[in-house]
Amino acid sequence: MAAQSFFELRKPVRSRQRLVSALGIWACFFGFWVFATSAGMVNEILVPAPQTVFGTTWDLFMERGFGSDVLISISRVLGAFAMACAVAVPLGVMMGAFPSVEAIFAPFVSAWRYLPAPSFIPILLMWFGTGEAPKLALLFIGVIFFLITLIMDHTKNVRQELVETALTLGASRATVVMKVVFPAVLPDIVVAMRQMLAMAWTYLVIAEIVASTTGIGAMMMRARRFLKTDEILSGIIVIGVLGLLFDLLFAMLHRWAFPYLRKN
Repeated sequence: MAAQSFFELRKPVRSRQRLVSALGIWACFFGFWVFATSAGMVNEILVPAPQTVFGTTWDLFMERGFGSDVLISISRVLGAFAMACAVAVPLGVMMGAFPSVEAIFAPFVSAWRYLPAPSFIPILLMWFGTGEAPKLALLFIGVIFFLITLIMDHTKNVRQELVETALTLGASRATVVMKVVFPAVLPDIVVAMRQMLAMAWTYLVIAEIVASTTGIGAMMMRARRFLKTDEILSGIIVIGVLGLLFDLLFAMLHRWAFPYLRKN
């Protein structure tokens, strides 16, 4: 009976159970990590103990100015992501609302979606040099084409009767897009942005390991040269924490902006 009640299909989970589950899985992860290192199951040079990694993380922030690298990385991710959203949102909505627009841009966007963003690193360095531009461009390329496709698909799912009703009442096509389609798809656009912001964070280290002296990725590459695995793991943990924080912020924004979508 306990297992049956645990695996209830689409049954909302209480906040307390959600918190206990979230903390429990992390406790198991770090518990196994501590056990593996203390029992000698892994090479401590390659896999240092969690307490060593957390101590290194504290030292990086308190003694070695790692906070400035973190802020630089955040600014790169948010800057590139904002530029991608500025292009993807209007274009994705237009492609989803007008099949003629989709017919023009969909073949182009679909082709670029399958190209790995890191493959552009050599040409971006040739075009933009070693400054901020190639890093922002790589993050931009890694996000925009997927984001356009997601927004287009969400826009297509807007109920057709809403559009037809607005047209019947005499609304122009521009009014229908701005006053009917866009508000209807906006909650899904925020969800798509939340999903693709995670993609931007995954490309961050790749963007910062090439000809960069600042940022989390640059710190990790310096640590690799001297086999400082604890610093590399510190960088990974910091990126994971930052990604989780931004994900929670987007979730809070979605709940605050669209309270009518709450199920409980």
